[in-house]
Amino acid sequence: MNPICIVDDQPNICSTISGILSDEGYKAVVFQDAESFWQSLDTQEPSLVLLDIWLPGVDGLELLKRLQSRFPTLPVIMMSGHAGIETAVTAIKAGAYDFMEKPLHLEVLLDKVDSAVKYRPVKNGSGIAADLGIDAINPECSIPTGTVDVVVSAEPQRTIGENIVLNGFGLLSGRNTGIILSPLGVNEGIVFQTLDGQIIPGHITSLENFSKTDPTKIFSANSTTLENGRQQVRTVEHLMATFSIYGITNVLIKVDKEIPNIDGSAKDFNDLIAQAGIVDQHAPAKVAVIRKKIGIGKEESQEKYLYAEPFDGFEIEMRVDYPQPIGEQIFTFNPEKGSFAEEIAPARSFNTFENIEMAQRLGKVGSGYLNSHIIMHEGKVINTELRYSDEFVRHKILDLIGDLYLLGYPIRGRITANMTSHGYNQVLVEHLYQAIQNSSAA
Repeated sequence: MNPICIVDDQPNICSTISGILSDEGYKAVVFQDAESFWQSLDTQEPSLVLLDIWLPGVDGLELLKRLQSRFPTLPVIMMSGHAGIETAVTAIKAGAYDFMEKPLHLEVLLDKVDSAVKYRPVKNGSGIAADLGIDAINPECSIPTGTVDVVVSAEPQRTIGENIVLNGFGLLSGRNTGIILSPLGVNEGIVFQTLDGQIIPGHITSLENFSKTDPTKIFSANSTTLENGRQQVRTVEHLMATFSIYGITNVLIKVDKEIPNIDGSAKDFNDLIAQAGIVDQHAPAKVAVIRKKIGIGKEESQEKYLYAEPFDGFEIEMRVDYPQPIGEQIFTFNPEKGSFAEEIAPARSFNTFENIEMAQRLGKVGSGYLNSHIIMHEGKVINTELRYSDEFVRHKILDLIGDLYLLGYPIRGRITANMTSHGYNQVLVEHLYQAIQNSSAA
């Protein structure tokens, strides 16, 4: 196979990517500027180009145009740590095969490389692949009116009983951080406040890169990040899951950019809410009722898919099927039949040693990752004893519960998921939100 060419002016990025590709059996050649790479094309034709947008001299977008003229079927994956969604869309429309944001995720990188070198599809500018192969999804897609209704619930709105503090370690920053939870009044919602006073609602419209009008989406795959255009709050999913299960609708969370991740689970958040107490408020809550099946993905055992359908109550069935030590695991959680505190909250995040090592080399995560994950290497868990034999699938359910609560309402319906993570969760929530908007407009 012809070599994969990496064009990036950052030596550490080049060496890391080339090392990863070499370990996977690819031949990788590195260039730190457009000119030297262009000259090399007189003697070689790459099988794939990984191209940074910001380069000295001729930038990546200009080089992409030249490559399109010279090698019309050559796949090019654009990379950037600074470009926004507009630049990504521009790159795809200009003929790029795909786009990746830095810091790069190992699984995503290898998935995209494998797809590009195997298929070399004719480019049509149709959109950006997101989160391990999810196609970009248009928020204006056809969602029938009446798919989701918001109705008054028999349950009251709730807040917490007192101010409460939790300190811990940042999963991504690797430094000490903490949160202060405070009660809020009726109809005030779940509100995050950063130390400089910035307000970020705990809602799908605050999701990082959320857009009501742009048909092309990129979603964070490894955690859930909220932002307001000036500040952001990261890793909110486990805390949101705890709020969801206990029906907390109004609460203020003061935070320094990242929710502490004590051991990779929601156990400490669960204990925190128990300590603060829950207060019923003198106003009814609302609930999102699923009237018609709605989802994404192809419903086949080896494909990722996620859907919601009518159900009298709330229930999640999750299936995963990953390499050992995980294998196939299936778990169904219904809060009316089981205990969140005992069955779901203690389930911890997980990752491979190789993924974590690469993320640290790229500066994506701090040392907090090592202490807040089940770490796997060569088919074995290497740093801890499992809390459940199927802890992995339980944690996936924990993440899904948290992401679903970004809708702003608890859900009355049944959720079925197959090997999905945050990207799929966020797309489904956006579909549900759009369905509610459609119903309101009607």
